[in-house]
Amino acid sequence: MFQGCITALVTPFRNGGLDQGALESLVEHQVESGVDGLVVAGTTGEAPTLSSDEFRQLVSLVVARVRGRIPVIVGTGSYDTRQAVARTRQAAELGAQGVLVVSPYYNRPGERGLRAHFKMVAESSAIPVLLYDIPSRTGVRIGRELATELMEHPRVVGIKDASGSPGHAMDLVANGGTVMAGDDALTLPWMSLGAVGVVSVASNVVPEAMVELVAAAAEGDLDRARQVHYRLLPLFRALFLESNPVPVKALLSLAGRCTAEVRLPLIEAAPPTVDALRRAWQDTAPPLLKTNAAAS
Repeated sequence: MFQGCITALVTPFRNGGLDQGALESLVEHQVESGVDGLVVAGTTGEAPTLSSDEFRQLVSLVVARVRGRIPVIVGTGSYDTRQAVARTRQAAELGAQGVLVVSPYYNRPGERGLRAHFKMVAESSAIPVLLYDIPSRTGVRIGRELATELMEHPRVVGIKDASGSPGHAMDLVANGGTVMAGDDALTLPWMSLGAVGVVSVASNVVPEAMVELVAAAAEGDLDRARQVHYRLLPLFRALFLESNPVPVKALLSLAGRCTAEVRLPLIEAAPPTVDALRRAWQDTAPPLLKTNAAAS
């Protein structure tokens, strides 16, 4: 149900609060750039720091601005199943087209707990559910057999795989699962294995290029996909020099799209990171602009 280049959207802040103007501008830029969907209130959107009122405001604003042009997927995962259920129902009520549900973090449930958690969320609402496996952050992995079982549920439409394991991704695809890459640098490798797209951080700053990369990979044009991949690779790496979304917000600030403000315990990027981001951006942006101009 969800495929292509889906942007894991940042949540722009200003002076401690949600920056509505910047948010609407970011959303419009993403839609106009041709992305296939938006994830709001995910990891990149600093979801754990959002109050209940901010969560509602954020989702409402994005849904209203998108106006049905592309799917809006809301991050509703939590280490508390009750909260995940409540936010999933709220996302559906606010008009989202799907939810992204990360494995419970910190409390690290076993397989039986993961199964019960995801099934309860999926059965709490009619909204489609995209699983999110990122063991480096959660401390637990959604194993192949469990992921395959969960994707047999009529409302579980796929999985965002940020496991970093090609073998895991291959097993999921081989068992009929719908897989989205969860790491920009692995978009091309994962799609060559059968993934249907990426939930991207980089597309916050280079949406047109990420759309081009995903389209080329989907069409089997590996020469073009590799060309874009290697052009973007320094940027992919620079965007993870510090914890996401610190670097991407720093780069968006350099581009004049929003402030670099993040919420504690995250702090704004250190000067060496900003310098590295600036160099990666300068090395990446000019050829991308030439490519896009030539294509048009």
